[in-house]
Amino acid sequence: MVTGGSGFIGSNLIRHLLKQSDVERVMNLDALTYAGNPENLSDLSEKDRYFFQEGRIQDRALVKRLLKEHRITHVMNLAAESHVDRSIEGPDAFIQTNIVGTFECLEACREIKKEDNTEIRFVHISTDEVYGSLGHEGKFTEQTPYAPNSPYAASKASSDMIVRAYHKTYGMPCLITNCSNNYGPYQFPEKLIPLVTLRATRNESLPVYGKGENVRDWLYVSDHAEALHLVARNGKTGETYNIGGDQEVQNIELVHRICEILDHLKPRTDGAPHSDLIEFVKDRPGHDFRYAIDASKLKSELGWKPKHDVQSGLESTVKWYLNHSGWCDSVLKRGYELQRLGL
Repeated sequence: MVTGGSGFIGSNLIRHLLKQSDVERVMNLDALTYAGNPENLSDLSEKDRYFFQEGRIQDRALVKRLLKEHRITHVMNLAAESHVDRSIEGPDAFIQTNIVGTFECLEACREIKKEDNTEIRFVHISTDEVYGSLGHEGKFTEQTPYAPNSPYAASKASSDMIVRAYHKTYGMPCLITNCSNNYGPYQFPEKLIPLVTLRATRNESLPVYGKGENVRDWLYVSDHAEALHLVARNGKTGETYNIGGDQEVQNIELVHRICEILDHLKPRTDGAPHSDLIEFVKDRPGHDFRYAIDASKLKSELGWKPKHDVQSGLESTVKWYLNHSGWCDSVLKRGYELQRLGL
């Protein structure tokens, strides 16, 4: 079962899992909120190894029924509210989905274990934002103390602790992954890379927080999906695995790179560079300066390494958005606007 499977990372993970010979079937449980898009997996709807159920992870009875009906052996919990700006404006949904939802999923698995002694391996997908902010040096390791600085990060940190407690207290086979910033196809256009790409193609301003000096470690989504499959199958229960792309880039540099790619692939009609659209805006509250992941544990124990560098990944991603205007238009028609969110 992949919770949140109609979202960005979830849909890419499901596509990866269905290519694996060791996966018999995939159950997708998604509430189809604003970021859950049925079109992300519409071409899989007739596949006999793929099943979809609309519903919330807070619904313990539903989760439990699906686990039993589909003989689920692994839960990969990706269902989450994940946008920092939204968590600042309205944290309630983040508490309900990220914390309460994780608890209800764990309880459903625990009840099944008590009733028929069936153990379900629970992989909880989290974020590097739980660790807080880095200075100019160092990277987050699995031993880095948690220091979340936004309601989103705090809700994910809380859910991580709940998963850890269920392993320690009840002996449930749980694992946690903490990943760096993902990018790639099917990402909801409130996130940095698709937002810049789509606004630039419309000749709209490209708002950048502060001076754009914040640094992120970028992970291509298919590399992340491969890592998650490895952790689900071969990771040690009770362990945490950091997943990072080892591709640190300042936000302003990333925006410039996207603009350069667009200058080549889709020049502006007036011939001006897309970078002329960049507009610096007031920084958001609690904006972490730098994230960087040390993924050496995952690499050494499970033999994983990312296949994409940020330049090749960016080019592939920008091309995907340019070639999938129908998908983008569909997202916008669902009521979402390309807001002037700072990046």
